[in-house]
Amino acid sequence: MKYILEIKDEANIEIIEAYLYYEEKRFGLGEEFLDHLNNYFERIITNPEHFPQKRKPYREAFIKRFPFLIIYEITDKKVTVYSVFNTWQNPEKKIKR
Repeated sequence: MKYILEIKDEANIEIIEAYLYYEEKRFGLGEEFLDHLNNYFERIITNPEHFPQKRKPYREAFIKRFPFLIIYEITDKKVTVYSVFNTWQNPEKKIKR
């Protein structure tokens, strides 16, 4: 059974910023980023416990093609994405989320 996916506003902003950044670098790269991200979202809602729990209650899914972590929490039958964090940023920003 698939879980319900909720993406918080802050995570949506991060996704849009990353998309725009990659599209500026190379046409189509932003779309490739979104495709990879959607594949990971599908993996997460299908098997949310697959990815490691780094800081309770949060789990982190590292996107291999792009330097991003999906930071999420599992509650009941829902997965809440709090951040799509750029790992090239200061790690202190991740801790404060």
